[in-house]
Amino acid sequence: MSEAEERANRFKHKLETRNVHRFIFDYCKAELLVENYFHSVFEAAKSIADRVRDITGLQNDGNALVETAFSTTTPLIKINELQNDSDRSEHIGLCNLMKGIFGLIRNPTAHEPKIKFIITEEEALDVMGTISYIHKRLDKIII
Repeated sequence: MSEAEERANRFKHKLETRNVHRFIFDYCKAELLVENYFHSVFEAAKSIADRVRDITGLQNDGNALVETAFSTTTPLIKINELQNDSDRSEHIGLCNLMKGIFGLIRNPTAHEPKIKFIITEEEALDVMGTISYIHKRLDKIII
């Protein structure tokens, strides 16, 4: 087994140990096999918008997509009943977390050369864990 294959297997194993959402593997399979952290986190971040579009039928992207989908007045996606301030805060918080992933990971990786977007294995695991958490919350939505 080559050194790259060993690293790829180690990274994938660490993600499996963290019980990341299956969409991480669906969207990042090729990148995970070569242990390319830059493209792995980029593809994982794109999976969020893709999933929100699949759920809602919207065609928007980025912040406009999640703000429309997670509106507190006419939500297309609800993570709770939006009955009180705590519910609304949680709902808005997930929306903000998604927008944060777009701003912190997806947009820079789309516009910066790979050599300028340095990401370590530990950082990639943390990002993948955050994106996995978002997908797990989307698994529990109220439609």
